[in-house]
Amino acid sequence: MYGVVTRNADEVDMDPFDLGFYEVKDVTGRAAAPLPNAINMVSCFGDNAAAGENADLVPVNERGEPANRDRTYFDWAYVCPTHPEYRAGLLEIIDDCVAVNDDVRLDDVGFPREGYCRCDRCRRLFAESDHDEWTDWRAAVITEFVAEAADRIPGRTLLTLYPDPYPGHLHARAGLDIDALAEHVDEFVVPVYDLHYGTTYWLESIARGFRSRLGGDYDVHGAPPETPFSIELYAVNVDVDDLIHATAVAETYAKDVFFGYDASNAAAALRRKAADAREGKVHRPE
Repeated sequence: MYGVVTRNADEVDMDPFDLGFYEVKDVTGRAAAPLPNAINMVSCFGDNAAAGENADLVPVNERGEPANRDRTYFDWAYVCPTHPEYRAGLLEIIDDCVAVNDDVRLDDVGFPREGYCRCDRCRRLFAESDHDEWTDWRAAVITEFVAEAADRIPGRTLLTLYPDPYPGHLHARAGLDIDALAEHVDEFVVPVYDLHYGTTYWLESIARGFRSRLGGDYDVHGAPPETPFSIELYAVNVDVDDLIHATAVAETYAKDVFFGYDASNAAAALRRKAADAREGKVHRPE
């Protein structure tokens, strides 16, 4: 299946997509009413608005540096995943989503990066826990949140993963324990963004890595992953032929392919791809 990821309500039912993802809360803090005809998406711990209004929400490292856009490599500001009132607010948003559609996608779940968070609350909670390793405690915090959210979702729970399948990296980076999360998640989504997809060998490497990491055989003719995953491609201003090529690579390994933030360009690529297939043209991974 092909899906579109959008902030525009009129695009979720757009042809030729099979499903639409609608951002109910994004990393800017923008909020919108959930849609009954879309899988509603919630940016959980990425929130520029909340972080800008209340600095106490923002995770800090041992040097007291906040995880916001003033730091290198942060494209948006984060909220500490242990903040109880903020977490309660996220669960309320999820409740609003499932009131109109049973399926929900959880986005931007996890701690910001290695080294975060060392706020007084996180230090206290770790000291009170039965974990000896701080990284294991962080992973338990995130798994607990995802489990609590998934319990409220009667349909499918989808969870976005940072595109790094190397063993141990997501655990160390963001507190994401893939095996533990798989107990609560129906499908993972891996955004693999590029501005032009001029070459795709790296896309294939990431896709094969996730296929293997999630319990499948990296040989596309072998066993599929125990927990399915889909790949999300960036569609904004990407050349149609390059986007077609990237789609062909992604769908070789992933369950479905989704397109972010330019429904018209993605639709044009899918229509061209379908026309090429009818004419007997075959696209293969590099």
